Amino acid sequence: MKLHLSPPASSTLKSAIKITGSKSESNRLLLLQALYPSIKIENLSNSDDAIVMQKGIKVSKGEVDIHHAGTAMRFLTTYFSSQVGKEVVLTGSKRMTERPIGVLVDALKSLGADITYLENEGYPPLHIKGKKIEKQKVSLPADISSQYISSLLLTAPSLDNGLELELVGKITSVPYIKMTLALLTQIGVKNSFVGNTIKVSSKKEISKSTLVVESDWSSASYYYSIVALCAIGTEITLSAYKKDSLQGDSVLADIYKDFGVETIFLDNKIVLKKVSKAVKAIITKDLSNAPDIAQTIAVTTFGLGLGCHLTGLHTLKIKETDRLEALKTELTKLGAAITVTNNSLTIKASNTIHKDIAIDTYNDHRMGMAFAPLALKTSIIINDAGVVSKSYPDFWTDLKQLQIAIKDA
Repeated sequence: MKLHLSPPASSTLKSAIKITGSKSESNRLLLLQALYPSIKIENLSNSDDAIVMQKGIKVSKGEVDIHHAGTAMRFLTTYFSSQVGKEVVLTGSKRMTERPIGVLVDALKSLGADITYLENEGYPPLHIKGKKIEKQKVSLPADISSQYISSLLLTAPSLDNGLELELVGKITSVPYIKMTLALLTQIGVKNSFVGNTIKVSSKKEISKSTLVVESDWSSASYYYSIVALCAIGTEITLSAYKKDSLQGDSVLADIYKDFGVETIFLDNKIVLKKVSKAVKAIITKDLSNAPDIAQTIAVTTFGLGLGCHLTGLHTLKIKETDRLEALKTELTKLGAAITVTNNSLTIKASNTIHKDIAIDTYNDHRMGMAFAPLALKTSIIINDAGVVSKSYPDFWTDLKQLQIAIKDA
């Protein structure tokens, strides 16, 4: 599916949109529910990633294909390793077989897991034979994707002796680790995070409980970008969100102040309001704790003719695509002067945006959604637009509520 997007008639928008549950929270809770069936979940994400997680976790023998879902790959690797009697081949898309899993597999093997690489060392597909894991202590590099860390922590309470995890080096993506621990606390699992050591106690049973998934802050980022690119007076209301969010991407409320966007918290809602022009000519941010919103911020700054210097982006190299290189390629097509390193992205201020440029999405949902707000400034084409279903299937339908003209290209 290829879509052509054009600006709305008015540059001042007012709308209200409901966004489904967070993919990150949903997949964590689905794994906990598999370990503790007494848990009930409400407002689950309707994303592809959550759907493949739900299907995959029910398999006992045979192949589990998680497609492009990196979270499911990491979480299920630990889950199946600890499930006595289960034997699966865990695989995914071509891109998934290029995304490293060796750090997690090494950690699990040190605990006694039975995992074999079927093709390339350090990469899926994996042959996993579930067995009882009794060892308690393990270490991981601290600067890796938090999904490796959360994978171990989520399964930890089901182990006979719990888990003590040492993180070696400087820790990144701390909010996602804290999200995992907060969810464990909600279901009554004792845990601690002191210095670089995380401890999770064993818990055999969980009393009946219902957990409600907060809506996805990563999905909210695209509306922050839209409001920033619109005229002063624009308001978009999003639900359901809370001020004390577990999601790291909730830092959007603070970051987008620099773009003149105010966030007003109401009961289970946020109102995004454009109150001023951008307050800085160059946006400088360390996104170590929220790398998934880097694409959105980069596109926002470009669309406003601002410069930016974003750091803490090393994990973007191993996402659905190499997001740094993908951003460089697509923004250059639009007229940006952009440079990237293994850890950073820099854009020079410019008022040039080329019209009717076709943006490639690289099988990456965030590429399609991050570039869509540029339709507030010029007409743009999004190739393989259906890729958004990975995290936000209703994105294009919701965008039409903002009077952005969307048609098949």
